[in-house]
Amino acid sequence: MKFPQGCDRDRAGRRRRPPALRAAAAAALLLLLLLPRAAAAPLPAADSSGEAELEEAAARRAALPDCVRLARLLHARAAQLQEEMCEKFTVCENSIEMLVQNNLNLPKVTEEDGCLLAGFDEDKCLKKLSSGLYTFQTYLGYIQETFTSEKQNIESLYYSTEHLARTIRQMVINPDEVIIPDSATQESLRAKLKSDKTWIEKITTHLILRDFTSFMEKTVRAVRYLKNTRSFSV
Repeated sequence: MKFPQGCDRDRAGRRRRPPALRAAAAAALLLLLLLPRAAAAPLPAADSSGEAELEEAAARRAALPDCVRLARLLHARAAQLQEEMCEKFTVCENSIEMLVQNNLNLPKVTEEDGCLLAGFDEDKCLKKLSSGLYTFQTYLGYIQETFTSEKQNIESLYYSTEHLARTIRQMVINPDEVIIPDSATQESLRAKLKSDKTWIEKITTHLILRDFTSFMEKTVRAVRYLKNTRSFSV
């Protein structure tokens, strides 16, 4: 499976690799580029001085371009994995999954979350996006076990989602308000998702990828809006 060029593109002159190796190398490169960068410049600790507040606001604005790029990449990857499932297993939109009840309770961005341009609420929206991304991680972990032919690509999706969730969480006024599922909750969800019927696993995987793609589309819009308006201010 080929992902779009851009953040994952090999440097010019590099020897061409097989598709699977190119995808794995691109995923590793993405994490190497983004993770150290975030670690090297953590947001400053809260301080009552005006100078610290200015530095914190600047750090928030500086993180937005990376958030936009990574959100777009995750959206594109999820959409292509969804297409790959359709091609390989004929599990597509309006196909047999419509015969089963979708009770997965996947995260969704709604009007009440403050992420729509009309009535946009920065902090409320960022909390929703970060919480939703952390929740999706458990579902993506399930896909790793069921969509084994794309395990490396989904593993990259999993860790990149965690990185974006953590970066957005740093921009929340009170990061502790972001909901992060604990280990017991994650284990309970994994047990709920598991099925002894292969066709149900494929339908579940399709539904997760579909809703994750939709969630990332709304995430892209929200962080792009913040970046373009530079709405973080002291």
